[in-house]
Amino acid sequence: MALVIERAGCRKVDQLRPITLSYGICGNADGSVLFQMGNTKVMCTVTMQEGVPHFLRGKKEGWLTAEYSMLPASTHVRTVREAAVMKRSSRSLEISRLIGRCLRTVVDVTALGERTIYIDCDVIQADGGTRTAALNGAYCALRYAANGPWAAFLKKDLFKDTIGAVSVGWKDNQALLDIDFEEDSSTDADFNFVMTGSGNIIEIQGTSEKKPLSWSALEQMNQYASQAIKTIVQQMNTDLAAQQHVVTPATTTSVPQEKTTAAGFRLGLTAVQR
Repeated sequence: MALVIERAGCRKVDQLRPITLSYGICGNADGSVLFQMGNTKVMCTVTMQEGVPHFLRGKKEGWLTAEYSMLPASTHVRTVREAAVMKRSSRSLEISRLIGRCLRTVVDVTALGERTIYIDCDVIQADGGTRTAALNGAYCALRYAANGPWAAFLKKDLFKDTIGAVSVGWKDNQALLDIDFEEDSSTDADFNFVMTGSGNIIEIQGTSEKKPLSWSALEQMNQYASQAIKTIVQQMNTDLAAQQHVVTPATTTSVPQEKTTAAGFRLGLTAVQR
């Protein structure tokens, strides 16, 4: 029998934390958003450059890659900058690749020509669910750029579907949607769900840390995640639609630019992660 679990903010077991999106926070980026999910805050920016990795040259299609990192003060105990030790953590690499490969499933790279999209996700404040918040924020920033600065250059619609992500924990025979750090530290299992807006699965990550998890438990977690992702996608799309009628700092700020091509994309191509 499931126990009654008290959650911060008196949330129900299947209730999301409040989501807030702030667009146009970085004038240098083609698209940017501060994605806040409860007390977790992630700044996501997207830029586009001419050129693709060597394995795509001559194929007339583009590429998308992502980088994820946590700023020093994002956690209660200061997180050491990876640049200071000249080594990226395995966690940052794993999450970076998660964001990149999940977004590539809903992005039509043939619409880009031979150009590369760079997505940067920096966690400003961490309170659980940073990878799912980063993925949601990255999608928002990418969609903002596609509907704005890139609209005149894209060969066709950049997106094949919408995308959303959320975490679900399992504790005392009960699924807990969108767990925060305190809950994450005490759950029996922790899963991350990434799905399309149409309900198809892109990726599920999870592990049971204390005891094996039944299939019925996973099904309950999946039900919570599926409904939550529909809600998340709906809010992201609604907020984004409203942005089309608002002049944001990203569209008005005049900043020094790198050398660009006639199409307006930055020149130069750095190392790309698969």
